Amino acid sequence: MSYYLGIDTSNYTTSVALYNTETNEVISEKKLLPVKSGEKGIRQSDAVFHHTVQLPDLIEDLFKDFKGEIKAIGASVKPCNEDGSYMPCFLTGISVARSLSKVMNVPLYEFSHQDGHIAAALYSADKLDLINNKFLAFHISGGTSQALLVEPNENYFSTEKVSYSLDLKAGQAVDRVGVMLGLDFPCGPELEKLALKSKQPLKKLKVFRRDGNFSLSGVENKCKKMLVDGASAEDISMYCLSYIYSALDDTVSELISKYGNLPVVFSGGVMSNQIIRTELQKKYNSYFAEPQFSADNACGVAVLSSICDKRKI
Repeated sequence: MSYYLGIDTSNYTTSVALYNTETNEVISEKKLLPVKSGEKGIRQSDAVFHHTVQLPDLIEDLFKDFKGEIKAIGASVKPCNEDGSYMPCFLTGISVARSLSKVMNVPLYEFSHQDGHIAAALYSADKLDLINNKFLAFHISGGTSQALLVEPNENYFSTEKVSYSLDLKAGQAVDRVGVMLGLDFPCGPELEKLALKSKQPLKKLKVFRRDGNFSLSGVENKCKKMLVDGASAEDISMYCLSYIYSALDDTVSELISKYGNLPVVFSGGVMSNQIIRTELQKKYNSYFAEPQFSADNACGVAVLSSICDKRKI
């Protein structure tokens, strides 16, 4: 059987994946980068070190029972498609991918980490056919919080940033509030569990906007005040998610008014949150990656490498 190998070394996770085009199945291995308790992130030098340690073990696990043929390799080489987009952590993945490409004598295709998130969401939602159409894509994570207008091209698709956070990223907001509450980084899953115990519903809040973009910095200050005033961790968690939901809801509504009723695809670790997801699905023609495909993963770049290989880009 023919497989496509994907490699992604982000600022959160080391991940590798194999995509079987004949069965449309993906198998993957991934491991979070270790972050010390109480810290809100990881230095790039430490990320590169941990990827260097973790990546060989994950590839070994991925290929433990492998009996197929690798047709091509895809790797993330930068965070997004903007000029100057760069993070050292991606050097680890592309270095290994280049070596394997030469040893196996197969093509290597390079993508942005954001491209991979979009493709993983499309694959997970069984909507890969949207690659041939125009749609809106939201990439909401610890490193990025922006909306993109996605259009097909001769490669796979092009992206144009049409809205973004003016300051704090959604994942940063979740992690800062979570650490404030004593949760382990990354805090998303634990914060969601706390919010589900709150007696307060997810509600629409007023979020500052400017020129079609949104601000999330206010949520950290508000949550700090709630904590000082004696609010429960559960209610603070729900308020944090309500704030992020409100920013996204306003943005989707504004973009649909501007570009028409396009499909909306959500990706990124924050969008694995079921509370926010459920509310957005009620209002819009939207598609979400399942949690394992929403957080950082190599599945999307594996899928994209198969598309590029068929088109021989």
